[in-house]
Amino acid sequence: MSAVKVSTLMSIVAISLLAAGCGTPKEKTAPCKRPANLTGYAADPRVECGPMRSINPDRGAALAAIDGLAGQAE
Repeated sequence: MSAVKVSTLMSIVAISLLAAGCGTPKEKTAPCKRPANLTGYAADPRVECGPMRSINPDRGAALAAIDGLAGQAE
């Protein structure tokens, strides 16, 4: 191969590697993959969920309701 062809090929490979980066566009823009230092540039749109609370305090009544629903499906 001539020196011109080799340098042209190396230039094309270098440009394609630089354009590709280190991941797919979806991976680059996924919020869960974003580094912590980049999330500080914008306000956090998420809202707090609030404190957790018990939904079914009576365990026996909850199990009876589940058994009742299971009996209806048969």
